[in-house]
Amino acid sequence: MSRRLLALGLAMVASQAWAADTLRCGSQLISVGDRSSEVLQKCGEPVSRDLLGYKRSVNRREEFQVEEWTYGPNGGMYQYLRFEGNRLVQITSKRGN
Repeated sequence: MSRRLLALGLAMVASQAWAADTLRCGSQLISVGDRSSEVLQKCGEPVSRDLLGYKRSVNRREEFQVEEWTYGPNGGMYQYLRFEGNRLVQITSKRGN
């Protein structure tokens, strides 16, 4: 059993990137589904904001902006927050090089 846990831990470290549903900003928590204004209020201004493009809705009647915000480094980790139409859809963390 301990070998399996060790292998799992090594696999996670080797990939150096993983996704989460929540992120702590100081004493506040942000979660997938939060509005960009809530994230800005809780986490402050990101180190960078990158416009990744635009995405069409399922019914193809509207387009919305896709952005990636970068926070960090915090303890050697960078957090990448992906927004689609002002909603947080993905939180990814990666150790800086």
